[in-house]
Amino acid sequence: MTPAPPSLFPLSGITGASCPSAIRENPATSRSPPFAALYSKDEMTAKILAGTCSWADKSLIDCGCFYPPDAKTPEDRLRFYASRFPIVEIDSTYYGLPSERNAALWVERTPNDFTFDVKAFRVFTQHPTPPQALPKDVREALPPAGEKRNLYDRDLPDELRDELWRRYADALLPLDSAGKLGVVVFQFPPWFLPGRESKEYIVRARERLPQYRVAVEFRNGRWFADANRERTLDFLRQNDIPLVAVDSPQGFPSSVPPVDEVTSDIALVRFHGRNAEMWGKAGATVGERFDYLYSEDELREWVPRIRRMAEQVREVHLLMNNCVRDKAVVNAAQLDLMLNPSS
Repeated sequence: MTPAPPSLFPLSGITGASCPSAIRENPATSRSPPFAALYSKDEMTAKILAGTCSWADKSLIDCGCFYPPDAKTPEDRLRFYASRFPIVEIDSTYYGLPSERNAALWVERTPNDFTFDVKAFRVFTQHPTPPQALPKDVREALPPAGEKRNLYDRDLPDELRDELWRRYADALLPLDSAGKLGVVVFQFPPWFLPGRESKEYIVRARERLPQYRVAVEFRNGRWFADANRERTLDFLRQNDIPLVAVDSPQGFPSSVPPVDEVTSDIALVRFHGRNAEMWGKAGATVGERFDYLYSEDELREWVPRIRRMAEQVREVHLLMNNCVRDKAVVNAAQLDLMLNPSS
């Protein structure tokens, strides 16, 4: 039996939430020959990009463990993040429409080979959307909604729906023109169930963004239960839509098994943590649900899966969504070193 690789990131003894700067400076993080021999970069055919699902999370900024003291502005923080990781997911585009101005600034502040994956706006993924999340002119053009606190895609008149999609697509143009746009992640809710209507909606969403790559993440295990598994994978492959594989707590209505199948020329894995205690708890905050630090053994489980995926695609995106304090950046750095020991 091949011995396990040595511990790369001894987290004990580091105050707070394990500071990445301490990891970089610790001699124990050096790439030892046994580890490099076990996970050889030469065996992989795809470009593997590891990063996090946010660079601007308040708890990451406040913890003081990642950004240096002189990184005081959004520009400083993005430049510093991009000096450490090759990819990031933009989460703010789920909560509100992006702007072309911000997209142009993101381009300006990152290296030429940097990649942004972008979350789809929540109304596009059939999530409840407060009217305040819509642009003012769109909001004022809405028909009376009575006492509704949230709107859904079905509540939008066709002309306003079309306008939201147009604005979203236009806002991403600076990223796309600079070659920095990876995929647009459509994370569908637990009530988005397998069936013809849902599949037709996914195809329409892709048609709404014809020049961009649309990837899909499901939050209901029925998409992969029994015969649905092959139907789901066949559907995505036939339409050249990347599946977002997930690592998340199991046993909940929103749980999806960690299906590491490839359905296009890009593969994605999003790591949501394994905080089962908080994942399905009523009233738990986003920070509580995603508050989890993966152990090295838990990350190492994914190494052979990622290597298999890399043999079938041109690019693999690995994104840590456990964005509480510095846990996501720590785990992203660990996973990257496991996969790219000679980098």
